[in-house]
Amino acid sequence: MRRRPVDLGWMRVFVEATRQGSLTAAANVLNMSQPAISYHIRRAEEDVGVALFERVHRGVELTPAGRALYEIARRAVGDIDDAVRGFHVERDRATIRLLTDYAFSSLWLMPRMQAVRRLHPELDIQIVATQRFQQARLGENEIAVVFGGKSEMKADAVLLVPEVVTPVCTPAFAERNGPFDEPSSLARSTLIHLDSPSQAPWFEWTTYLSHFGAKREAQAGHVDLTFNTYSLVVQAAIAGQGIAIGWEGLVDASMMSGVLRAAGPTLQAPGRGYWLMQPDQPGRHVEWLARWLVSEAKDNGWCAGV
Repeated sequence: MRRRPVDLGWMRVFVEATRQGSLTAAANVLNMSQPAISYHIRRAEEDVGVALFERVHRGVELTPAGRALYEIARRAVGDIDDAVRGFHVERDRATIRLLTDYAFSSLWLMPRMQAVRRLHPELDIQIVATQRFQQARLGENEIAVVFGGKSEMKADAVLLVPEVVTPVCTPAFAERNGPFDEPSSLARSTLIHLDSPSQAPWFEWTTYLSHFGAKREAQAGHVDLTFNTYSLVVQAAIAGQGIAIGWEGLVDASMMSGVLRAAGPTLQAPGRGYWLMQPDQPGRHVEWLARWLVSEAKDNGWCAGV
């Protein structure tokens, strides 16, 4: 004769009654009445066809069949609880999209992301590197770090890292090709360029040299290098291939380690740099990330705050 499937609704009650050694104690833990606990235990014994508990003074003890079933039920309940906790973690896991350009994402953000994960391991931060940022499209779980001037930004944007630049190269390159005592000496060396629009919104070699009145001879015998991402510009400088314009906040680690050194005077653009932008109605996780970014910038002496 074919038996009906066993109803496992009593399994958690059975496991908890075994752990507590008392139906009354199990009722308190599970927030159920003692008669309800007794009902589930009777259903369990009816389903399996054997007695699971022996009633003793002020409690219950497992029968041999109960002990065999308990080990199976305990593992099953534990596995179910672990799976449900995993579902809840994934459901409650906050996802934040952080939009910025390639240079900031690779040279400023990435070295700091481990610290963010240690502080908030439940946050899933997706870094979206893009050169085409649309301010109006920020959602409540999005945040952006955008390069530009103050006039281009929203009124509540925060200048996170102002544009401060210094020519940089390796010590070995400076020894072979220097000294670079004057900006005019830079104009006679191999320069590493960042490919940019006809009117770049940041310092480039033309604007840098012009600021100091340094002229570059067209036939000076130099062969320059040009790359379309700033990360490659920095890598070329680290490889000793020439002199690059180094942005404060992006080349600091290489300069502190001595891999790169200053090769000319520093220049700053007032009101221009990397700006932190939030949506009009940011979620609480976005607000936390914004505070952390500002704090990190302040600790390094870049951001003056709001």
